[in-house]
Amino acid sequence: MTKVKICGITSLDDALMAVEAGADALGFVFFEKSPRCLGPDAAARIIRELPPFIQVVGLFVNAELDFVNRTADTCGLDLVQLHGEESPAYCGLVRRRVMKAFRVRGPETLAALPDYKVSAYLLDAYSPVSHGGTGERFDWEHAVAAKEQGRIVLAGGLNPENVAQAVAQVAPYAVDVSSGVELSPGRKDHDKVRRFIAEAKKVAIP
Repeated sequence: MTKVKICGITSLDDALMAVEAGADALGFVFFEKSPRCLGPDAAARIIRELPPFIQVVGLFVNAELDFVNRTADTCGLDLVQLHGEESPAYCGLVRRRVMKAFRVRGPETLAALPDYKVSAYLLDAYSPVSHGGTGERFDWEHAVAAKEQGRIVLAGGLNPENVAQAVAQVAPYAVDVSSGVELSPGRKDHDKVRRFIAEAKKVAIP
């Protein structure tokens, strides 16, 4: 069964609702230019209230390595998601498992994947002005091809209406959604979250 990450969590209410709906992981954004950004202390207050066995992911974009590692310790992050132009060497110095994001322009984007020895590759739509959360999608056939390199987390333009199709076509390790289940940036639509998770998990994959 495909795992589901709900990203851009900013409130305890949204976090607990997503967990109750069946989310496997929650994402917290530590990138100041994002409307979904939380400070480490605010995120930690939410994370402390979560039930066990839920994976907590911190999203960073070209951040100072010390900030990443300190935030991971403060919040008790399980995974660090790197959504900028971080190098393979940088990834190796993060004191958590790493999920490296790639903004897919075309097949040429996939050439860099083998250089990164990480837990998973997150594939998102390319935007010249934003590091994720755009609601745009890319050609999912690139994600199918990328599975040769390791675990793929599919993101970019997913919503309750298309996630079942995405899972059936790509059979990713996980799917990741933020704007596709929101009322406004950082505020989740509880009905959309529940429908997204149900749709993602109803598809039987090999």
